[in-house]
Amino acid sequence: MKLKELNHTEERLKLVKETVKPFTERAEKHDEEASFPFDNFRDLISIGYPSLTVPAENGGIGISLYEMLKLQETIAKADGSTALAIGWHMGITMHLGENNIWSEEKYKAYTEDVVDNGALLNNAASEPATGSPTRGGKPETYAKQDGSGWVINGKKTFTTLAPILNYFVVSASIDGTEPEQVGNFLVKRERAGVEIDETWDSIAMRATGSHDLVLKNVHVDKDDLVEYLTPGNKPAAGWLLHIPACYLGIAKAAQEYAVGFATSYSPNSIKGTISELPNVKQKLGEMELLIIESEHFLYSVAQKWDESNEAVRQTMKTELGAVKLSVVNKAVQVVDLAMRVAGARSLSLKNPLQRYYRDVRAGLHNPPMDDMTVMQLAQKSIGDRV
Repeated sequence: MKLKELNHTEERLKLVKETVKPFTERAEKHDEEASFPFDNFRDLISIGYPSLTVPAENGGIGISLYEMLKLQETIAKADGSTALAIGWHMGITMHLGENNIWSEEKYKAYTEDVVDNGALLNNAASEPATGSPTRGGKPETYAKQDGSGWVINGKKTFTTLAPILNYFVVSASIDGTEPEQVGNFLVKRERAGVEIDETWDSIAMRATGSHDLVLKNVHVDKDDLVEYLTPGNKPAAGWLLHIPACYLGIAKAAQEYAVGFATSYSPNSIKGTISELPNVKQKLGEMELLIIESEHFLYSVAQKWDESNEAVRQTMKTELGAVKLSVVNKAVQVVDLAMRVAGARSLSLKNPLQRYYRDVRAGLHNPPMDDMTVMQLAQKSIGDRV
């Protein structure tokens, strides 16, 4: 069964839930080995998941942001690494289609590959010297024009999905322009000089394959310069809500484990299970409150995005950042509470809570950063008062 054959969100959600069931068991192995979950991606590609955010006119479904987040959360509850990784492809594909950023011909060729073959794409923007691109650092990766196109040299870090990507969108400074411009270049994996340096050694999100991308005299075509980048303030991007959706899914997995443990564990010092103890009930109640608050904030803002025109969407940047900050930090709290319910056994390598704890903290380092969001919120409150 393909997702494209289903007409309703509920039907697609049900198929995704069935598809990701094995991911939960595989997650332990991939985390322990820091191996890439090719098996999970084969399963997602088999049901046509990567094409869901391709616009209908390009052969996809063009699902709403709201639906994408529901599906991403579902995957994350089974395996956070897989969800975060595929989320970049899903969101960028949606963003490109909604905003007509590339030429029609270039985007059409890309989406045909996604629909027909399950091709995957991600941005390659971070670099050792610049850190997160959201901080405004200028790429040290360079593109130089030659007779037939461009030659690119450089190194990118945190290239999530590196083991399986078909396309890299590489940000590079353009040599010879005055003032020096920065552009995004579409680089196909099979280009000579494209190398993956397997450097990913994080203790969190170990199965995302976020290795270094190394570009050595990579020749691309003239029209592979798909976008000029404007330095400074970036526009609002609803698709980035795939990040908090992922960490909400992890938090729900931790909550489910904690509730299951509390309602089944019965030490001989008490009658019944520990779920009946006031101190445990307190923690379970706090977890539920945090989950409810996160769901309402995330999905109400996603719905607002879906229902708004472009002018309204561009007023939502601070709101979108606030969702990410709030949901991710609440997810960290939920996992912490779950570990307090389970006690010392939550630190066992065989216990999924220790993986959830490591994975959920990765969200603190995904964009936008908390300090930037807080400053924007402060500026908004000052501006509203003036």
